[in-house]
Amino acid sequence: MTLNKKIFMLEKFISDLQSPKNRYPISKDLHSSQLGHYYFIFDEERVATGKDQKLISQFDENGIPLNKTYIDVSEKDYVYFPISIGQMGLAVYHTYLRTKSIEDQDRFLKFVEWFFHHATIDDELGARWLTEVPLPQYNNPGPWQSAFSQSRAISILLRGYQLTGKVKYANYAELALKSFTKLVNEGGVTSSTDFGPFYEEYTADIPTLVLNGMIFSLFGLMDYIRVFPENILAKRLFNEGVQTLENILLEYDLGYWSRYNLCKAEWYPQIDPATVGYQRLHISQLEVMYHYSGNNTFWDYAETFRKQDNFSNALKMYKIKYKSLKQLNRL
Repeated sequence: MTLNKKIFMLEKFISDLQSPKNRYPISKDLHSSQLGHYYFIFDEERVATGKDQKLISQFDENGIPLNKTYIDVSEKDYVYFPISIGQMGLAVYHTYLRTKSIEDQDRFLKFVEWFFHHATIDDELGARWLTEVPLPQYNNPGPWQSAFSQSRAISILLRGYQLTGKVKYANYAELALKSFTKLVNEGGVTSSTDFGPFYEEYTADIPTLVLNGMIFSLFGLMDYIRVFPENILAKRLFNEGVQTLENILLEYDLGYWSRYNLCKAEWYPQIDPATVGYQRLHISQLEVMYHYSGNNTFWDYAETFRKQDNFSNALKMYKIKYKSLKQLNRL
């Protein structure tokens, strides 16, 4: 392991341990047809300064963030990362909701335009937002599609549609649904599992099954249904995804902590536990899913993961996490 990798991961671990128990405030309005705050109320200053999104470190002339790539990526230093762009855009939208200023509205609309102009359009796959960077841990050289990116695009475009009345934004949000109907090997974002269709944050030849990415993907579908409740496809995708999530949650419970993913690739660690930050994110995400759907399973697992979040369990987790990162050559 290089010194840079050691420093990078040590700083990440320390920051992770300092993450707040309630990582993000949850919106009080989860059902209105008028999209206001996102399900998590991202604070612009926290996101922009890297407190919530560590890899954001540069911005282009339009205020769109560029991510510094992970320590195990050597091909590029900075990249447009749709997931992070979406988070920053939602944080700017939250600023606009507070100030109602034309300046903040215009800043947010630059994010809407970014997603509109950076969509890859295909007759079969609809609109997709690809990330132009490798994923060494999953043996994906890139570019790669992501259900999480699709979700972020939907949430940004629909808020832009409601703010401006421009139907083109709503049309692209609808096109974003198509990739959920296609398997990863077809260019889509869905893996077929014994538990049902799983919406992938990180697409690869072998399913990666990242829990937080799956739930964030459902958040975008929730936004779409709120604006267009009669859309049959969106409701089907959401209902199937919720059923998968309910069926598969037990697989993420290690008894003392939650798993980050369920990747079964031969080169991947048998157990890759969530970090402290992701453990707490899982709790908050499941709370949102409970309050939106009323499904008690999500509340039960939120409580289970919350009870697991203590110092002794975190130490146990980090011993295993260290081994998994070593195996992936990230340490």
